[in-house]
Amino acid sequence: MAGSILLADDEEKILKTLGRALRDEGYEVTTAANASQAARCLNERAFDLLVIDFLMPDRTGLDVLRELAAATPEAERPAIVMMTAHGSVDSAVEAMKLGARDYLQKPFEVDELLALVRHALDDQRARTGLRYLLSERDAEFDHYGIIGRSRPIRDVITRAERVAESKSTVLLTGETGTGKELVARAIHARSSQRQMPMIKVNCAAIPEALLESELFGHVRGAFTGASFTKKGRFALADGGTIFLDEIGTLAVSVQAKLLRVLQDREFEPLGAERTQRVDVRVIAATNRDLRQLVAEDKFLEDLFYRLNVIPIEMPPLRERPEDIPLLVDHFVRRFAERTGRKIEGVDDKAMADLTAYGWPGNVRELENTIERAVVLSTGTRLTSQSVWLIGATAAPAAAAVPSLKLHPNLEWAERETMRRALAQARGVKKDAAELMGISQRALSHYLAKYRIDD
Repeated sequence: MAGSILLADDEEKILKTLGRALRDEGYEVTTAANASQAARCLNERAFDLLVIDFLMPDRTGLDVLRELAAATPEAERPAIVMMTAHGSVDSAVEAMKLGARDYLQKPFEVDELLALVRHALDDQRARTGLRYLLSERDAEFDHYGIIGRSRPIRDVITRAERVAESKSTVLLTGETGTGKELVARAIHARSSQRQMPMIKVNCAAIPEALLESELFGHVRGAFTGASFTKKGRFALADGGTIFLDEIGTLAVSVQAKLLRVLQDREFEPLGAERTQRVDVRVIAATNRDLRQLVAEDKFLEDLFYRLNVIPIEMPPLRERPEDIPLLVDHFVRRFAERTGRKIEGVDDKAMADLTAYGWPGNVRELENTIERAVVLSTGTRLTSQSVWLIGATAAPAAAAVPSLKLHPNLEWAERETMRRALAQARGVKKDAAELMGISQRALSHYLAKYRIDD
């Protein structure tokens, strides 16, 4: 979509003329015949741009801007263009203080307004993209962060490059820590939508009660605490990409709304009566078996097939051991530069241990291990002793067993298995229990037994 615009003016002829011109340019236009209607529209949904007349019969445009500024955080406000036939320096200055980007003196040419609208929406999108880049930015890696020369990882890169040329929905699967988000960023970076933002949503990190509002937005008064109209992540991603991480954790009620977006590219924000359309590519990721969730009636079958248009499975690190030396060298350079340490590399014994280890936490576990070693090592080269430091999530099997006594070793194995399962499940006990093949009740018993929660 080119952008959503609220056009407010008490002159019917101006509304029709400007509305038609803006719609001809591809914009979604809502009109308001007075300031009160404009205020209601702003409460009902979010807009990218507000074009409003200064002097109207009931209230002034400045009154609307004051209410908007008082009720809506700056990041959630639309771009603003003020129109008036009764301009003055004072009103122009106040409009700018309240967030107006430009001030048009009537009469003006339609082309003049169209140029201002284009520039205002371009600036709005740039600010939206910058906010998300700053909040979500990661260090730049080789080939979008996907490091490796093994056949499995080259197959992933090839498929990602091919799908980037389309707008097809992508489903990334694989164990935790395999780099699914990096592949999503690579697809977006190579797509025709790369100038627009890629909006990330971690579905598991947002409480179920808030997730629908986060995805689709809400209007003012939609629920207790909804003191302003808020754009959802889908609206923010319009024209670009939305990355839905941990998609397997979605509640069925939210799945149904997501299915509609995938089918029709439209949705209603919470409390809104009007439908919004979006042009957005969806990339979803999960470490769960969605087919199994479908069989258990925990995931909608139609949604699974809508998501699984282009499947990309991320290989676990244990299936591409030839990439481990490349990853180790990369992480050593990265963390040495970040910490100011003079680390020249890794000795042969340490590299052999790192390559032989199974890495249940995949690349993320390897990254954490190297960061810990760089920070705590006292030498200029990392050794086996400096890599497998106290506090590491795991160690080579031969060095891990604490003694030759059977009972202590069994207890150690239980504790370490739970710690690793909880780490891989990011602290979600239900998922950790599933990884371990035990019930949540059994997991709670072991956590209490070994005081792991403490």
